[in-house]
Amino acid sequence: MDAEIARDGTGTEEERTGLAMVELSNGMVRLYKDLFGRGPTKARTNYAGPDIIVSTLENSLTRPERNMAAAGDHERLRDLRTYFQYQAEDEFRAVVERVTGRTVRAFVSGMDTRQDVASEVFYLAPRADTAAP
Repeated sequence: MDAEIARDGTGTEEERTGLAMVELSNGMVRLYKDLFGRGPTKARTNYAGPDIIVSTLENSLTRPERNMAAAGDHERLRDLRTYFQYQAEDEFRAVVERVTGRTVRAFVSGMDTRQDVASEVFYLAPRADTAAP
């Protein structure tokens, strides 16, 4: 498989979706690196139904953030991370909209600072061909 499968419409639907999920994971890693100066070492993106995409990112805390977590300052660390993630909401949405060709109608960002696992959840507008009457 190569990246052209997703763009030119060749390959199976499963191949195109798989490549899109890899592209989304890579986009999330790049955004984290730009935002925090360090990208996660593990990223996975999947559909959680026809209109929901979940990106899970692990091991993204910077050294100062790891120090905050070690000191037990989880609430402040979550607040700080959430603040920066929502400051870049338009960038997160743009990556998903570019890759999927669909509008993001809602964005939810969260993090477990004890386990260094973050999630970015994107609720997509229903496709025009599947929208309820």
